[in-house]
Amino acid sequence: MCTVSFVCNNDTVIITSNRDEKVIRPSAIPPRSYTCNGKNVVYPKDQKAGGTWFVADANGNVLVLLNGGITKHTVQFSYRRSRGLIALDIICSDSPKDFWSVINLEEIEPFTLVLYQDKKLYELIWDGLTKITTPLDETQNHIWSSVTLYPDEIRKKRSRWFFDFLKNKNEISASDMLGFHRNTEGDDSENGLIINRENTLKTLSITQAIIGQNKTAIAYHDLVLEQEFSTAFISI
Repeated sequence: MCTVSFVCNNDTVIITSNRDEKVIRPSAIPPRSYTCNGKNVVYPKDQKAGGTWFVADANGNVLVLLNGGITKHTVQFSYRRSRGLIALDIICSDSPKDFWSVINLEEIEPFTLVLYQDKKLYELIWDGLTKITTPLDETQNHIWSSVTLYPDEIRKKRSRWFFDFLKNKNEISASDMLGFHRNTEGDDSENGLIINRENTLKTLSITQAIIGQNKTAIAYHDLVLEQEFSTAFISI
């Protein structure tokens, strides 16, 4: 939920997310299929709040959550609802993008959503006061790093790592992107793609969606238990 990349290659979209979280948080439940609002969705579940940071539906739509909005915010003592549950509210609606425009986010902690819906890409930001909706070019490659963990200078550096990695590659595979998310700047435990900040904040997992013409595959790599899970469903 704290580093997300979007890559489009030969009509295949690859979305990959590293989840950086406090190690005291309970382990997530690996991705499985759920039904919400009559829709079939697949996501890893956060055991603490019951929500998720990465969810795909049977239409080939994907929603990924990052903590924070435009700038790092001051955390309040309590909020009305978990951001992970808000992500499920949105993906389980008839049209996530349309529901985003009407959902009430008062007293919700700031967050950023990467939404891939109907083969279009959007960045959706709630900064605590305002919703900011930005359509993005789905034919281009993109990367996000959470503003709550990475200052502007570091986010720009990570972006350079991303585009340097993709430079001169004619084809990009899911395994390429997994390697990027798993190995980039491995000696930098503070700001590399896999972090370990004093054994209190770590990259706990990597989740990846590969969206093809009529199939969405989800791969989940638990870096703590050193286990891998995968599932897929045919898109409608």
